[in-house]
Amino acid sequence: MSSAPVRPPRVLILGAGFAGLAAAQRLKNAPVEVLIADRRNYHLFQPLLYQVATAALSPAEIASPVRKVLRNQRNAMVMMDEAQSVDVANRLVHFENGVDVEYDYLIVAVGATHSYFGKPEWATLAPGLKTIEDATEIRKRFLLAFEQAELESDPEARQRAVTFTIVGGGPTGVELAGAIAEFARFVLPVDFRRIDKMTARVVLVHAGDRILPGFPEKLSKAAHEQLERLGVEVLLNSRVTEVDDKGVMVGSTRIESSTVFWAAGVQGSPLGATLGVPVDKSGRVPVNPDLTINGHPEVFVAGDLASVVDPVSKQPVPGVAQGALQMGRYAAEQIATETVARAKGVSPPVRAPFIYHDKGSLAVVGRNRAVAWIGSWQTAGFIAWLIWALIHVLSLVTFRNRMMVAWQWMWSYVSFDRGARLITGAGDVKLTQPWAPSRSLKPSPPDPVRA
Repeated sequence: MSSAPVRPPRVLILGAGFAGLAAAQRLKNAPVEVLIADRRNYHLFQPLLYQVATAALSPAEIASPVRKVLRNQRNAMVMMDEAQSVDVANRLVHFENGVDVEYDYLIVAVGATHSYFGKPEWATLAPGLKTIEDATEIRKRFLLAFEQAELESDPEARQRAVTFTIVGGGPTGVELAGAIAEFARFVLPVDFRRIDKMTARVVLVHAGDRILPGFPEKLSKAAHEQLERLGVEVLLNSRVTEVDDKGVMVGSTRIESSTVFWAAGVQGSPLGATLGVPVDKSGRVPVNPDLTINGHPEVFVAGDLASVVDPVSKQPVPGVAQGALQMGRYAAEQIATETVARAKGVSPPVRAPFIYHDKGSLAVVGRNRAVAWIGSWQTAGFIAWLIWALIHVLSLVTFRNRMMVAWQWMWSYVSFDRGARLITGAGDVKLTQPWAPSRSLKPSPPDPVRA
């Protein structure tokens, strides 16, 4: 009587972001069964989400179906479901749809969400930017603001509609502020008849003493100057204390602004709290040098959910794409090495600690404007912008995405146009004093001088 075949070790990966997908791909030739689970069926290139939010790109141009990415990987299976909790004692993950999955190794790479610092009620008033749904919601509000201003005759209501407040001066906040200011400067005068581009106001509020605090001071200053040349008002050492549907309070100062976007903080996924280990104040999971949790060498945490201190620099690993990619590959490398060793009947080697290799930091401010910090080299302006564009195109997962994004950028650069200006979902425009066309229709203005 023949015995049943022995199942290879199962590696369950939670999350198909940078860390999760990198881990799955690294395990392609390992003697394991890979199951990658995510609540969505696509991998999202988050660094370009702000371009979806500001109508420069469409969602499909920065997202790739996970099944397509892994279709040639015979040991990989994709599961569209959301993990609800982890039972580390029994090596079991409970999913939303009622499925329970056993694992031999677990990689938790479910990322983070927005943090409103104890004010969750602000979420509907000031959306953040983590998902495609967030990006299309911001795009809708962003474009509706101009539509409202086009039809509004009350000066105060019109100004409030085209005053955009971005909270948080990190890369996401800087990129949003620059993109919105460029839209107001180049696209608005051509497409709208009744809005003066000089009335559009973009305010970036940051609690620290300089924007882009993770960059050298020289580059923070350069980015600040680039934003101001685009017309962005940068408020430093300022905190938002209240948010409502007509504006924000910054300390004791009121900013009348119907459109507020949040880029001020992140909070680790609640799934981290189910691992049975303490989490930090941001909800992230402190891990051992090999990215595992205490008492469970089979459970790795990678990406934005992991709180990691690099043993070389003694600094926390930043929550950026390159850090997540490296963590995902590292976790998969340990699993591959151990499973191969066990298949050969030998003892696995001792795990070396995870070491973060900083390949540089980039932030784009706008057209021909960016900052780059690579090793000891620092630059700002057109060269930094070219480097940023090249690296982001090459980093997209599929060839199709690379070609689509490159083409859109080339067209936008030449034409000053944005081809994804779609308002999806309910798009109600509430007017205080509706426009009377017979009295105030003006001819189209000439194209602006483009610098």
